[in-house]
Amino acid sequence: MAAATFPRSEADDPRCLPPDRAAALLANAPWRRFATVGDSLSAGTGDARPGYGHLGWPDRVADVLRRVHPDLAYLNLAEVGATTSRTLRTQLDRLAEFAPDLVHVPSGANDLFRPAPDYTALAAALDELYGRAAATGAQLTAFTFGRAFAVPRFPDWTDRVRRANAIVRDLAVRHGAVLVDMWDHPVNDRPDLVSADGIHFAAPGQAVLATEIAKALAPLANGAPR
Repeated sequence: MAAATFPRSEADDPRCLPPDRAAALLANAPWRRFATVGDSLSAGTGDARPGYGHLGWPDRVADVLRRVHPDLAYLNLAEVGATTSRTLRTQLDRLAEFAPDLVHVPSGANDLFRPAPDYTALAAALDELYGRAAATGAQLTAFTFGRAFAVPRFPDWTDRVRRANAIVRDLAVRHGAVLVDMWDHPVNDRPDLVSADGIHFAAPGQAVLATEIAKALAPLANGAPR
């Protein structure tokens, strides 16, 4: 069996849309105030890769929206290492002051880095976070963790991710968030997907995430009901 081949650059990556094509998908987008809250995954942290632009997925989405609305206001409040409770404590008031109309909310990654995660507490904290973000009147976006997100020091890591993803899927439905489900996305099979830390998507994954967010928002941008 022939070895799998993977794109060498963003230009020939079938999972990535060039900014002008992504902007065409969102040509009727109403959003003019885009914000992200949460942790390093919400911030778009990740290693560079040859052939791919070194921008995190939120900056990429902001660039696409700015092609539609040159006056776009963009605020990235995400902090490396932030737990859900820290996000609630340090970011949500500033988010409300910004008055966004599109907000990306986190999935609780840093709450999993403990000997025994409390999933009931995680669900309650994320529910509060999603509720407060939605109370701004903004459309929410979220994504689940990909299966390539692996932390070997926790033998039950796959189960942790599955449980967190189940919480996020439920909350996305209840709070009307546009959900990009990355758990079994084909990009997980790429050998260069994850950064050296084994946690964050490198540049190819950031580019794919931005494309998936644009594609997921396109129906709403073009008049589909929320």
